[in-house]
Order: sequence, then C-alpha cells, then structure tokens
Amino acid sequence: MLAAEASIAVVDFETTGVCEGHPDEPWQIGLVRIENGCLRMNAAFSSLLRIGDRPFSPYAPGRHHGLRRDLAKAPGLQELWPKLRGRLAGDGICAHNAAVERKFLRKAFPLQPSCPWIDTLKLARIAFSSLASYRLEDIVVHMRLKTKLDALLPSLGPHDALYDAAACALVLENLLKLPEWDGITLDALVHARPA
Repeated sequence: MLAAEASIAVVDFETTGVCEGHPDEPWQIGLVRIENGCLRMNAAFSSLLRIGDRPFSPYAPGRHHGLRRDLAKAPGLQELWPKLRGRLAGDGICAHNAAVERKFLRKAFPLQPSCPWIDTLKLARIAFSSLASYRLEDIVVHMRLKTKLDALLPSLGPHDALYDAAACALVLENLLKLPEWDGITLDALVHARPA
C-alpha cells in the first residue's frame, strides 16, 4: 500500500517524567488522522488523563503546573478506550519518537492487536541528515510549518498533546510530498531507519 493512500492515526502523549519512586506516566493525549496523505483535524481528539497525586519531574515540559484539579477529575487512559478505538484504527499509527507512545498504548491496552508504527523522528533524520536538532518543534520550524500549525490550533503550543500530534501529522504529510518520497509504501515508512 502506498503511504499517501493510507489511513494513519497520529498520537502524542504528554508525560510526567520519571521521579524517584514514580515511573513516567501520560497526563494528556492528543490524536489526529492522516487520510490519503492529508491531515484531517475533523477527527481530532484530546483529553487530560488522571494521574493521582504523584509528582511531576521538574524537567517535564508542558502546561501541567496549573492543571492539578483538572487532572484529578480527568478519565484514566483505559476509560477512554471507547473513544480511542475507532480513532486508532486504520493502516498504521504515527508518532514522533514513537517508542514512547507505543509503550503507553501497549501498557493501557495490552490485548489490542498490534499495528504498524511510523516514527517521524526517524523519518526526519533520513530526510534532513544534518539538522542540529530533531525535536519536533525544531523540525516544524525547519520545514516552515509553524504558521500553518499555529493557524490550525491558535490557542495551543508545543508540549500540548493535540498540538504535537498535529505537528507530527504535518511533518509526515509534508515528507510524503517530497519528490524523492513519491510512491513510498507504508511498509517502507514503518521499516525506515536513518543511516
């Protein structure tokens, strides 16, 4: 199957970071879709996630500092499965540094069938082999996508899960438009590794 014809869920988690005695846990999820090579915001989904009273790593980015009350009332990730099931269905799942998102989804939903994963971090390293940084927000700037992203989600910014999911989707959408990527298959994206 051609990647440009695939139906791909793009997911991002914001996490607490690791603290002494506490593993890394997601506190927010954002999800968008790419259909036939284009970002589709009409399927966007975002939710805070309940994490209890555990501490955040002092190095954890994001806007979690003022959200403790909201996080206490938020659903757990497993409770969101009825809303996530259809949104995660399709030909593949994409994330930036996909191992993180894959870890949290597998932990929350271990009985769900595995799906091919696409990692825009690896793809960006292939497409742009000499960037100083491969952080998602830096790749967005390098690819001149920030204005479009900010127009889609004007009240959000980096380290918001929905914003980052849309950023990742725009990166993939625009990589698929590169002339040298014309005709690339979904399988090639899934198995792509930087040199």
